[in-house]
Amino acid sequence: MSTSLVAVALWPAVLYAALVLVVATAIITLSWVLGGRRVHGPETERYESGIKPAGPLPRRLSVDFYLVALLFVVFDLEAVFIFSWAVAARRLGWLGYLELLVFVLLLFAGLVYLWRVGALDWGAGGRLRRVERGTTGGGSTGGTA
Repeated sequence: MSTSLVAVALWPAVLYAALVLVVATAIITLSWVLGGRRVHGPETERYESGIKPAGPLPRRLSVDFYLVALLFVVFDLEAVFIFSWAVAARRLGWLGYLELLVFVLLLFAGLVYLWRVGALDWGAGGRLRRVERGTTGGGSTGGTA
């Protein structure tokens, strides 16, 4: 293939990349120009439904919330893979079925592991068991399971 044919074939990709860079730069520039500046004062105080809080509010979320978000993403992607397998199941045959079975079994083994170490226990008892074992947030930190 000659260089002129390659250039003709690649110009849409180059044009697309240039447009992506222009749009991204424009969005960032517009948000910087039109965006609000940081204000210090009553506008930055926290409130709930217009009612002033009775006590101090927590500043950080528990690690358990991040664990649940991560588990949601993992199992949501599992659903996407299972759906895409279901669409192509006839073409994939038994080998595709075995691959999906291994995939689901690996995810199930991970779920059982998280369950056994107490990562899914949100109550005080589950948190105490994790502290006694030396695990936090579902991952092992050197303690025994």
